[in-house]
Amino acid sequence: MNARPNVLILMADQLTAGALRAYGNPTSRTPRIDALAASGVVFDSFYCNSPLCAPSRFSWMAGRLPSLIGAFDNAAELPAAVPTFAHYLRDAGYQTVLSGKMHFCGPDQLHGFEERLTTDIYPADFGWTPDWTRFSERPSWYHTMDSVTQAGPCVRTNQIDFDDEVVFNARQKLFDIARSKDHRPFCMVVSMTHPHDPYVVPEAYWNRYDGVEIDMPRVRTAPEPLDPHSRRLRHVIGLDLQSVTEEQVRAARRAYYGAVSYVDDQVGALLDALADARLAEDTIVLLLADHGDMLGERGLWYKMTFFEPACRIPLIVHAPRRFSPRRVMQSASLVDILPTLCELGGVAADRHATPLCGRSLLPALTGAGAGPDEVIGEFLGEGAIAPLVMIRRGHWKFVHSPVDPDQLYDLGTDPMELRNLAADPAHAGTVRAFRSELLERWNLAQLHAEVLASQRRRHLVDAALRKGRYRPWDHQPVRDASKLYIRNDQELNDLEAMARFPRIGG
Repeated sequence: MNARPNVLILMADQLTAGALRAYGNPTSRTPRIDALAASGVVFDSFYCNSPLCAPSRFSWMAGRLPSLIGAFDNAAELPAAVPTFAHYLRDAGYQTVLSGKMHFCGPDQLHGFEERLTTDIYPADFGWTPDWTRFSERPSWYHTMDSVTQAGPCVRTNQIDFDDEVVFNARQKLFDIARSKDHRPFCMVVSMTHPHDPYVVPEAYWNRYDGVEIDMPRVRTAPEPLDPHSRRLRHVIGLDLQSVTEEQVRAARRAYYGAVSYVDDQVGALLDALADARLAEDTIVLLLADHGDMLGERGLWYKMTFFEPACRIPLIVHAPRRFSPRRVMQSASLVDILPTLCELGGVAADRHATPLCGRSLLPALTGAGAGPDEVIGEFLGEGAIAPLVMIRRGHWKFVHSPVDPDQLYDLGTDPMELRNLAADPAHAGTVRAFRSELLERWNLAQLHAEVLASQRRRHLVDAALRKGRYRPWDHQPVRDASKLYIRNDQELNDLEAMARFPRIGG
């Protein structure tokens, strides 16, 4: 067992923890993820730090909260000078590889990855920048309820095209690494876009749930009692513009489960490739997501909220030779992944170039100590009109925005978040303590101004760059045909011998 292990990170998009059998869901059909969890370390209370794709991914990669790196929304640019775990591990001697979605905006499309095998499914420009000053105008580029009302089976989708490519290239790269003379350890991220909406899946995955009773939302809330932020979310996704039937909700959830099963199959294909390449025994596998999905709970869909279905995500760490199977009850979050990877990869703490918001999970993985039991969250994207922040500590969750009433939930006794205790005199001391901490952690008025200024700048830059000759930032994978398969600059027998795995006598 090498001191510096390989790392394979499998990321699903919009995968809520509650959709997996490993987290108690009886509906989903995910045998490969189930097996991974059974022999791995399962974090029961794991969260994203921002329930939106790009901010979540940037905070995960940088180990810092979105507000500290300008990762406000899905059109924010992660500055090239912000160190990511890919930079740290690459500097420490790892080869770093990305296959799939990362939602990088701007000209830097690598952020420390030595090699990126595919382009991204989403655009790399600033065209999706929200505008808090024009909240009433719904963005034309954002979610609509068509994803729910048109849910069902299909033959192909953009997402199937993309994820098939992502997984094919990642599997090929694992075999390339096995055959290579480059003996550096690797860190590979394989980032799929499923089970993200639209809720449409190939018929084979739809049929996988024939005869299966699809569980329906457990919390049904009429629009009137909803908190102000939830009402704004209904507006931004156009939920109040279309009526949604029970059958459409059931179809959307069935398609989502089908997409989760698709992810499970891809996880299986990647784990099989890892084993076939004889890399499995010395590779730590992480399965996680960028955020969850409300899936109709509380009458809401998609993400952008700190209710549990949108922000609680899976983390399964599989390395049986290093970590015995266990469940970790203490709360942790994506910002804890960077310090964990750095510790696993032998990066000294004094090499961290910027202050980190997370803490290593290695003690929780080894059983030598508890996890952080704390999550700090921020939401600064579309659907908001002011910063929305969250503190999850112990059994408490506190959510605050300057424009909305506070929310306080005791998740120990109220896991469905049905009773907002913020106005209860019995909990006034708890609310005061959280509010006092807020003042120390954030200057929300200043943060609000920074978000608005960033939106104005990006709207101007995007408009200007679309005039005249447009030069996109989208990543273009380099594939040099002169180096592929059989070419005349190498002896045929030597080439075939190098491509064969395992080698004869190996």
